[in-house]
Amino acid sequence: MVPKIDKKVILVAVFVPMLLLVNLVPECLATEKFELSWESLKEHECPEWFRDAKFGCWFCWVPGSLVTDQEAFKAEWFGRNMYEAQHPAFQHMKEIYGDQKEFGYKDLIPLATMNRFNAHQVASLFKRAGAKFAGGIAIFHDNYAMWDSQVTRWNSMALGPKRDIMGELAQAVRQAGMKFLPTFHHAFAWVFYEPAYKYDAGDPQYADLYGQPHEPSVSREGKIPPTTAYLDTWLALVNEMVTKYEPDMLWFDFGLERVIGRRPEYQKRMFADYYNWAVKHGRQVGVTHKHRSIHEFTGILDFERGREDRLTEYAWLTDTTLSSTWFYHKTSTYTPVNHLIDMLVDIVSKNGCLFLNIPMRGDGSFPEQGVASLESIGLWLAVNGEAIYETRPWLTYGEGPTGQAKRGGFSERQDMPFTSQDIRFTRTKDGRTLYAIVLDWPGEQLTIRSMRVDRRDPSARVQLLGYDADVSYQLNDDKQLVIDVPDLRPEGRPCRHAFTFKLSGFDVVLH
Repeated sequence: MVPKIDKKVILVAVFVPMLLLVNLVPECLATEKFELSWESLKEHECPEWFRDAKFGCWFCWVPGSLVTDQEAFKAEWFGRNMYEAQHPAFQHMKEIYGDQKEFGYKDLIPLATMNRFNAHQVASLFKRAGAKFAGGIAIFHDNYAMWDSQVTRWNSMALGPKRDIMGELAQAVRQAGMKFLPTFHHAFAWVFYEPAYKYDAGDPQYADLYGQPHEPSVSREGKIPPTTAYLDTWLALVNEMVTKYEPDMLWFDFGLERVIGRRPEYQKRMFADYYNWAVKHGRQVGVTHKHRSIHEFTGILDFERGREDRLTEYAWLTDTTLSSTWFYHKTSTYTPVNHLIDMLVDIVSKNGCLFLNIPMRGDGSFPEQGVASLESIGLWLAVNGEAIYETRPWLTYGEGPTGQAKRGGFSERQDMPFTSQDIRFTRTKDGRTLYAIVLDWPGEQLTIRSMRVDRRDPSARVQLLGYDADVSYQLNDDKQLVIDVPDLRPEGRPCRHAFTFKLSGFDVVLH
C-alpha cells in the first residue's frame, strides 16, 4: 500500500511542481528565438533526420499491465475501468485486492516491478527491426512517470520498478544509433480518473496522481477545465523530460488539444520551451500530435491507426501497433508481417513515417510473436532499405487498384489487401534514382503505367534489389517502362512480401 501523507505533503504535491516548472523552463523566453505565439512557432521546420528516418518502434506498458496481460481487460483504460462499477475490471480488482476505497490504482503501482525489462535488449530488437528512432510510453493517462522525476512522486524510480526506465532506454537507444522519442499521454489524466473520485481518489492527499476531485464528464474534454496547478504540473513533467534526457522528438496523444487546448497558452509554452531548448543546444527536434488545428501552425501531424490517402507536401507520422491491442494481454492477435510491410511502403510513398508499437508484458518482456514480426520487418529492410531510408516521394505516390476508403486516424480498419498490381514509388533526394516497390510478386512482365520515359542514358539500368544480375526491360509504344521480371521461385527471391525495382538513368515524367 502507498502510505498516507499529511496535509503539509499535500501542499508540496500541489505547489512544488509549479516551482519546478520555473527551474525546468529552458532559459528565459523573452530572449529566445521562438515566442509564445502561433505566428512565431510557425517558423519551426520539420527536422531533416525525421524525413530521412521513415521507421521507428516503441512499446506500450503501464502498471495496469500487471493485471491485463493475464485478464482480457484493455490496459489503456484499466486505471479508469477498475472504478466503473459495471465493468468486469471493477469486480476483478475488488475480489483480488479489496474495496477500491482502500486499494486503488495507487496501490497497484508499487506491485508492477517490470522485473524482466532490459533497455539494451529492447534497443537491440528495435535496431534489428530496422528502426531509426525508438522510444516508449514516458507517462500515460494514468499520470505515472516512467523516469526518475523530481516533479511527481508517482515515478518508476520511487515506486514499482525502482529504476529510471526512460533514462535507461534513452541511453540504450542512442548507443544503438537511433533517435530517442518518448510519448506523452498524461494530459488526459484530468478526465481519466474521474470515476475514481467515489473511491480512494476522493482523498486529496492523492490529488498529485488522480487530479483534484471535480465533477465527472462523459466527454474526453471534461466538464470542468483543468486547474492551473494541474496544467503547471503537466508542463513541468514535459520540460523535465526535455532537460534531463534530451529527446530528439516529443509525441503527444489527443489530450494536447482536448484538455490542454482549453488553455492554449500552455500548448504554446510547451512548443516554445522545446524549440528554444533545441536552438540553444544545436539540435533538430520535432513535436508530433494528432490535431490539424495545431498542425496548421506547427508540429508534425500524427494519425493513430491511420494515414493520409494522398501524397502531401508535409511530412507526417502514423502510430499503430503490430497486434490487435496497444498493450499486451493473452487474447492479443498479430497483424500479418506482409500487411505491416505494405503499410510501411504505402506510408513512405506519401511522405509519411511509421511508428510501430510492440505491446510489452507486465513483467517487462516482449511476446515471442511480436519479436518475430519485428525481426521479419528488419529482414525485409535489410534488402530494400535503400528504397525507404533517406528517400523522398516521387510525383505520384503509386498506382494500382487498391486505394484507401478513408483518410486520417483509425482509417486502417478499412484497409484492403494490396496486390501484385499495386506499385508505390520513392526516389533518392537528388532525383536521379527512382524506386518502384511492387506489393506482391508480379507476373512475367511489369508495366509501370504512371510514368513516361522521355530519355534514358546509355548506362540506364533496371535492378531488382537483392538480385545480383541486371533486369531486362523495354519501352512500349506509350513510352512506358516494361520490366521483364526474373523467373524466380519463392524460395529463390531476394525477400518476401514486397519487391523493389531500382530505376537508374531514366528521365521520367507522369504519364
